[in-house]
Amino acid sequence: MRVIFWWALCVVVIVFQIWGLASGAAGDAAKGKAKYQEVCAACHGATGKGDGPAAAGLPTKPRNHTDYAYMSKLKDQQIFDVIKKGGQAVGKSPLMPP
Repeated sequence: MRVIFWWALCVVVIVFQIWGLASGAAGDAAKGKAKYQEVCAACHGATGKGDGPAAAGLPTKPRNHTDYAYMSKLKDQQIFDVIKKGGQAVGKSPLMPP
């Protein structure tokens, strides 16, 4: 269980590091974590398992960011686009904010 938590935390940090690098800014893990909690955690959960408090009321279950089999297949650009543009811009839920 600890391994999954650390993997999820690493994914979150890496995603936000990539976000910072792509925008030309230096990455800040603490700010990335805070942004994840602000924008993503309500649906994806504090640890990224898709079990946030708002998840139960959504028509589609949020993605489990700790699912290595799925997440490892994503390209950095795909992750960046979802974060930067929001779900609707990449063919996912329009409820997912940028």
